Amino acid sequence: MASNVMSRGGNGVGPRQVYGAGGKITWHRYKHEAAEGKKELIENLKVLEGVLGDKPYSGGETFGYLDIALLEFYMWFPAYETFGSFIIEAECPKLIAWGRRCSQRESVSKCLVEPNKMVDLVVCFRRMFGLK
Repeated sequence: MASNVMSRGGNGVGPRQVYGAGGKITWHRYKHEAAEGKKELIENLKVLEGVLGDKPYSGGETFGYLDIALLEFYMWFPAYETFGSFIIEAECPKLIAWGRRCSQRESVSKCLVEPNKMVDLVVCFRRMFGLK
């Protein structure tokens, strides 16, 4: 399976890039690690947003498999924002609008974890690992 989900101009973004940057935010021991992760995450999300463009879904007007796959990134956004002290919507408003649009679909909303549950999960694991 390809490691890059989407690319624009040769810049590929996939799970490794997004979760790697997000991990620096959520599991950091030092502030500079979170700042580095925030910078990388925003760069990666801007690539995804650029590929999405003005389309309502990744496939254009039709909700599809790629939207489902990308929603797993969206579910982590509240944790990244909480532990990185930033708002993703300020940098990537179209991506947030896409995530909200997808999340409101009945078929999707029944399956998604509540966003605050992801924050609670990170808090729990940070305590277990002795991270403040």
